[in-house]
Amino acid sequence: MKRTMITLVLFGMLAGISAAADGPSYFRKDQGAVGDGFALPEQFDAKEQLVWRQAVSPGISTPCVHDDLVVLTTWDKARKELATVALDRATGKQRWKKSVSVQRIEATHSAGSPAVSTPACDGKRFYVFFGSVGLFCYDLQGREVWKKEMGPFQDQFGASSSPVLVDKLVVLSEDHDVKSHLIAIDRSNGKTVWKTSRERQTRSYSTPVVWKSSKERVLVVAGALRLTAYDIKTGRPLWWVNGLSRIVDTTPVIAGDRMFMASWTPGGDQTERIAMEAFPEALAKLDKNKNGAIAKTELPKGSPVAARFFRIDLNQDGELGPLEWKKHANVFASAQNVAMSLRPGGRGDVTKTHVDWLFREGLPVVPSPTVYHGVMYMVKNSGILTSLDAATGKRTRRGRIPGRGNYYASLVAGDGKIYACNEAGVMSIIKAGKQWTVIGQHDFGERIQATPVVRGGRMFIRTGNAVYCFGRK
Repeated sequence: MKRTMITLVLFGMLAGISAAADGPSYFRKDQGAVGDGFALPEQFDAKEQLVWRQAVSPGISTPCVHDDLVVLTTWDKARKELATVALDRATGKQRWKKSVSVQRIEATHSAGSPAVSTPACDGKRFYVFFGSVGLFCYDLQGREVWKKEMGPFQDQFGASSSPVLVDKLVVLSEDHDVKSHLIAIDRSNGKTVWKTSRERQTRSYSTPVVWKSSKERVLVVAGALRLTAYDIKTGRPLWWVNGLSRIVDTTPVIAGDRMFMASWTPGGDQTERIAMEAFPEALAKLDKNKNGAIAKTELPKGSPVAARFFRIDLNQDGELGPLEWKKHANVFASAQNVAMSLRPGGRGDVTKTHVDWLFREGLPVVPSPTVYHGVMYMVKNSGILTSLDAATGKRTRRGRIPGRGNYYASLVAGDGKIYACNEAGVMSIIKAGKQWTVIGQHDFGERIQATPVVRGGRMFIRTGNAVYCFGRK
């Protein structure tokens, strides 16, 4: 009897590890819908639900959970130290830490961090992206396998798209003010396999997704004004949908044979547009020194162009010429804040042929939506949660949840619940459904920007100061 019990316990442990290690891990691979085969917490202040808490240095990357490790990145501002940290999945204790040499730290958003991109793991190696500092590859014991120089990127807000894994490639989307591109790198040696220009794009921070539908298997990248599907082997663009916001932070979501997208940026609503007049008109009105260009000092106070001067000044000469002006006038004119559902397949521009529905209210800025049991959920800054019927795009409910303020963490769904964390550290627990209801809340008292991760029935939550593991002990 005793031997049988030991065997059952060991089998359960191995089954949990096997499930955790099933396939590659990277940001939002599960689309935020983590499954229903286990119980997830409703009350996070119950001591029996907290398995461990481990203090870590600051950073906002979502943890990558693989086998017996929880891997994340950190940024120690005082030491100017970027690091990859591996915690023991069972206890939270640090297993290894690898720091990288930092010669230059690129600018980030005031709410951002140089440690923002989520690591990826293929079962043999971890792939860690630190923007212009580079892409690093470590084995499971933390030994460096290779590193690849990246950038420098011309972007005030850094590089926050995370690496994804497909076939033998690690793929990064780098949409910045200039030299935007999609790059595929050989996972074994760090060499570039293909690199596709996205020069028509402007800065965005969405992570690519791999879409395996009944029609095809493609890489999909959501960027400024356009969502594009690429051939995985060659990087060749296959089809695209126009009509997105002028900056995209969210990541597309796949459910069944449909893809869902939602994005919002100021100036993209029909009732509140940002506009730039034609360049000759702007020159006549603003070019005080008559040199045929517009300097920042020549712009009137409160000008939307002045507030965005860095990104519009593509050659960084301190003045705006006709090509720079025209490019961004078109961006503002074309921007559309929208949620949408689209079908796979097609070639070229499929905006009019493969989009099932559009919805334009309650849209998220940064957090990706999720689709769960036929309902699409989106959370807007100030804590407005909107649910849509995924088949029709019709709104089923809109309401305020406990967490107010800004949202950066993406939504997570599982065990009949939706989890939403605001920046201030308030987690709202929602009973899923077309007429959803709030069933709980918990204030961590610590900043939350990373997305919660669920593996093997346990939830890992990263705050500004620590990583928590919740679940049945």
